[in-house]
Amino acid sequence: FLIGKIISDIDFKFIVNSKKYYSISIFQIELNNKSVITVKGYNEIADFCYRRLLKNDNINIYGELNSKGEIEILEIYLL
Repeated sequence: FLIGKIISDIDFKFIVNSKKYYSISIFQIELNNKSVITVKGYNEIADFCYRRLLKNDNINIYGELNSKGEIEILEIYLL
């Protein structure tokens, strides 16, 4: 679980893999201790992030740490 403020623009991309399309949103958040973390959301979560979130929004994330040290969002809430 993380709570932070979005400090970058939300980058929205499409990935094509074996005739399937995936959407991905990538952005950075700053935690209360000033740590900066990159977060990623896929498909429906990516769409939500792109449509509803803006730079400087405060958010609550439930996610998993991937092998690159980034957080993959499982659930996200706008505070």
